[in-house]
Amino acid sequence: MLLLLPLLAGWLLDLIFGDPARLPHPVVWFGKWISWGEHRLNHGSHRKVKGAVLAMSLVTLVFMMWWGFKSLMQGTIAWLVLDTIAVFYCLAGTTLIREVREVFMALDRSLEEGRRQVARIVGRDTSELTAQEVRTAALETLAENLSDGVIAPLFWFALLGTPGMLAYKMVNTLDSMIGYRTERYKDFGCWAARIDDVANYIPARLTALLMVIATGRLSLLRFVWRNGCKHASPNSGYPEAALAGALNCRFGGPHYYFGELFDKPYIGENDRLLTTADMRAAVRINRTAEVLMVALVCLTLFFTA
Repeated sequence: MLLLLPLLAGWLLDLIFGDPARLPHPVVWFGKWISWGEHRLNHGSHRKVKGAVLAMSLVTLVFMMWWGFKSLMQGTIAWLVLDTIAVFYCLAGTTLIREVREVFMALDRSLEEGRRQVARIVGRDTSELTAQEVRTAALETLAENLSDGVIAPLFWFALLGTPGMLAYKMVNTLDSMIGYRTERYKDFGCWAARIDDVANYIPARLTALLMVIATGRLSLLRFVWRNGCKHASPNSGYPEAALAGALNCRFGGPHYYFGELFDKPYIGENDRLLTTADMRAAVRINRTAEVLMVALVCLTLFFTA
């Protein structure tokens, strides 16, 4: 029960408030640590080794720091408060949905506003995107980040508590900052990307399963199985395939990242125009999958206590 309290309280705080924009966020600190290490180590020879040392050191540091805090304050009110705050900070479901809604609202005003808004949540170059590509990018991000921002943190909470949850956020932040196959990061960020692949392997597939359950159409599992492996990432394709199947649309295709063209395979075949109604349907699927995951984690903690 002491694990369920911070889990449910932190999740409810995220449902109500989303990411606290005016409060210090641990992911911001993680980003500064990564940036500091990257600027000092990403040059010269042995870049893969340097990147591996940085990635593993930072993940271990975060886990051990929070585990140490918990050990010192175990069973106290302060521990429950800090654990609740950690869960709150690690979940990003409400902010993700809010940002995707803003993309569709901005696009209703003008294509340029839509491009600027979607640039807040995607890594690709958005300056030349069409309206259809803006909507597609937003919905792809909604699906992919349901795994990264909600299901995976909850999965690692169930396994390792808040230390594991925070360590996962460091893994995810490392991948989002240096886990690219560009000239600058292909060696230095190699280990960060591989660690992220391992950390998300089960959560990504679990996310797709929960999304399919949320639609009530288990026949979509066949579509997910055929298309989930088409993505360049070993994990991102599964939640994207689940949403593409649910909406009967097409994701993927060529995109520019940091000035380099990446030709991603298509997921799905129906290249129809996406609408605001599709966004609303996608949000309902995301929210239902999130609730199912929270219930699953609660049942797991209850029966393994």
